[in-house]
Amino acid sequence: MTDKHYTQEQTLAEITSLYEVTKVLASSDDLQDCLSRVMAILADSKGMNHGTVSIVDPTTGHLEIEVAYGMTSDARKRGKYQVGEGITGRVVSSGSPIVVPQISEEPLFLNRTQSRGDLKQKMVSFICVPIKRGQRSIGALSIDREYQKGIDYDQDIQFLSVISGLISQAVTRIMAVNEERKKLEQENSFLKRELGQKFQVENIISNSSRMQEVLEMVHRVADSNATVLLRGESGTGKTLVAKAIHYGSKRVKAPIVTVNCSALPETLLESELFGYEKGAFTGANVAKKGRFEQAEGGTLFLDEIGELSQSVQVKLLNVIQEREFQRLGGVKPVKCNVRLVTATNKDLEKAVSEGSFREDFYYRLNVFPVYLPPLRKRQTDILLLAEHFLKEFCRENDKNISRISTPAIDLLMQYHWPGNVRELQNCLERAVLICDEDTIKIYHLPPSLQSAESISDRNPLSFASAVENFEKEMIIDALKKSRGNQTRAAGLLDTSLRIINYKIHKFGIDSRMYRVDS
Repeated sequence: MTDKHYTQEQTLAEITSLYEVTKVLASSDDLQDCLSRVMAILADSKGMNHGTVSIVDPTTGHLEIEVAYGMTSDARKRGKYQVGEGITGRVVSSGSPIVVPQISEEPLFLNRTQSRGDLKQKMVSFICVPIKRGQRSIGALSIDREYQKGIDYDQDIQFLSVISGLISQAVTRIMAVNEERKKLEQENSFLKRELGQKFQVENIISNSSRMQEVLEMVHRVADSNATVLLRGESGTGKTLVAKAIHYGSKRVKAPIVTVNCSALPETLLESELFGYEKGAFTGANVAKKGRFEQAEGGTLFLDEIGELSQSVQVKLLNVIQEREFQRLGGVKPVKCNVRLVTATNKDLEKAVSEGSFREDFYYRLNVFPVYLPPLRKRQTDILLLAEHFLKEFCRENDKNISRISTPAIDLLMQYHWPGNVRELQNCLERAVLICDEDTIKIYHLPPSLQSAESISDRNPLSFASAVENFEKEMIIDALKKSRGNQTRAAGLLDTSLRIINYKIHKFGIDSRMYRVDS
């Protein structure tokens, strides 16, 4: 075999190795796995006995072995260098390759890994090239190979330099991917914490005695695995309480999945809950996980549970009893570990007596019932919630509305709120959007609140009382602006001091409340 023929074979082998290395480095985001496979390729193509990829740790500035071929994990851990220390450190500091034909004759060779035994007995060559990012060295690639007299190392240096360039690109790419993944994980963790804090029981806004009883029950049941049935009219906050139960439980790290049972027809609801196998029905081209599987380890919140058909009730009853289910078109049972929270505004007892709701299913759901009172029965919460929504919508819409006027508060307190908290929330959002002043006033509230039919029979809003409320509101605003000075208030309203005094006395306004001491 001629030298030329040998060189051609060697070149072909190197091209093949480069192709394999490129495939490996592009195929994974696991740096250690990539580099380990690269070193295995080099072992085959270069007859390598030992090999390392060392990377500069950006936090410590030390050069540490990232992967090592032919070394134990203990030897790898010992391979730490200062930049400039030993052969590897010098390669990194200088940015130039170094060849040591015989390591036994090189005093600078530290053998810190102690993986080569007695160097005096070794006939080993050491080749080390820098791994560069731009003009800066970020590490080094080194190999040991059996010493051969008269060998030309230039081709080895060129080959390893190309490999080091590919490694540099891979390190840069993987570090960027890992950094982005870390950032996303941190953001996800932050959002989960923020979400958990938002839906904590303590953050449910209420000071009424009836709601405090509800929150006490939520505290007691949250950390158990008991099935919870939330009862109450629409808009009373059942979804908020369901989330508070989840985020107050030991399942908080797993997801909470919500299903509105009234929003889907029966056939779709089954596939949504239990999922389906490929080919289960026309259009089922791939298998799909249902909501039970999506909520594994966490909480499944079934809203409007009273709207379920009898067939779905039976299937859910089996899931609750057996803790397993089958996908549509499936034959294997799927185990599930899910906490069930349900909600309804329906009279389930009446539905049971009428035969539209299964009695056995009702008793399975009714383990821990919680009744949420309507807003009209927790009047002390109305102003508290209104002020909370005012701040929330001002922040969202970049508005600077400081308060709700007294007459507007009176109107809010008199209204019977058939839509409960949700209606109050919508009412405040509308008021914020149309208000161009610093105060929410009566005319900013929806017309439904200002009609006689919307007010309870004890407090009908006649034309005369509406005019009085409007006058009272204007006088209070003027007193606030004039800091309780009635003369200035009269000037602001373009009326006389006598009329202002008369109206203040008539409406029972205490002007001293608006004085600001200097």
